[in-house]
Amino acid sequence: MKTKRHGAVLGLIAAGALLLTACGSDNNAPSAGSTSAAGDSSVPVECGGKSKLSAEGSSAQQNAIATFIQAYQAKCPGSDLAYNASGSGAGVKQFNAGQVDFGGSDSPLSESKGEVAAAAERCKGNPAWNLPLVFGPVALGYKLEGVNDLVLNGEVTAKIFNGGIKKWNDPAIAALNSGASLPDKDIKVVYRSDESGTTDNFQKYLTAASKGAWTQGDGKQFKGGVGEAKEKSAGVAQAAGSVDGAITYVELSFAQDNKLSLAKIDNGSGPVELTNETVGKAIDGATIKGTGNDLVLDLNSIYGSTTAGAYPLLLATYEIVCSKGYDADTAKAVKAFLTVAATTGQDGLADAGYAPLPKAFQDKLLTAVKAIA
Repeated sequence: MKTKRHGAVLGLIAAGALLLTACGSDNNAPSAGSTSAAGDSSVPVECGGKSKLSAEGSSAQQNAIATFIQAYQAKCPGSDLAYNASGSGAGVKQFNAGQVDFGGSDSPLSESKGEVAAAAERCKGNPAWNLPLVFGPVALGYKLEGVNDLVLNGEVTAKIFNGGIKKWNDPAIAALNSGASLPDKDIKVVYRSDESGTTDNFQKYLTAASKGAWTQGDGKQFKGGVGEAKEKSAGVAQAAGSVDGAITYVELSFAQDNKLSLAKIDNGSGPVELTNETVGKAIDGATIKGTGNDLVLDLNSIYGSTTAGAYPLLLATYEIVCSKGYDADTAKAVKAFLTVAATTGQDGLADAGYAPLPKAFQDKLLTAVKAIA
């Protein structure tokens, strides 16, 4: 999403309000007229407390976190954050083990896996909150010589990633790409080896959109059973970009950095290119299903959407924090960092490949941050 280099692909700084305004809920949903919160310096930040915070997790948000750190250091001189982009699974584990001050994950804590209970124990008997701070679409990035315009749908994508379709000139792919010259070449799937919220979201999309072709289920571990495994978002994008015939699922900025072509998705209403308008239209139906200040988004409704012109493969990245249970110095610093991230830290997000928060969503997030104790 490097918008200066890829303005034709995603002008998200202009569309941030539209895109994330749609990330509303049935409860106090941001209105269609919400404006971007980028650069809002009017929100007070109480600097101080722990001088160097630690966090770990999602590699999908690492460039956003780097932007937030710069803004934090500028706003609170002498303060810093060390972020280890080890993947969502590791981030949740390290947070729950009390090894880092907050975790980063591309999916919220799972109750069925015991993550919610473990987080409450880590937070001294208090619930952890999932705070969505970073948003962006996931690209189906591929490298295929001579093919720069490719259409896929949920069913065909599922069969590619579970081994049901093995050749680029398979009749099912050809049917979606009338007139295209598709080579008789093996499809080389590249997937995340580490536990990843990107993988979880991708597999949830396949479950919803594949008309039964994906039976492997979801989760942070890839379950397709085919392909080459690589660590982190940068790893899969680099691997796919180095081999003709490769395809992977990865955040847009990583796909662009490695010069991958981007497949259009046909959700049943025609091919949809990944653009600011199509991302905004897809996320329009997202609601917040969490209660109170636990801002868990419900994205399931859009994965299987057949709305014309909607790009349905999206990702929200959460910061996982204790609602209570920090020592005073840590609580103060965590609140300061997240406040900066949600306000002046938004300035550089478009250049880093993400969407700035709109004002109404920022207000909801800041309410939660202020309540951390």
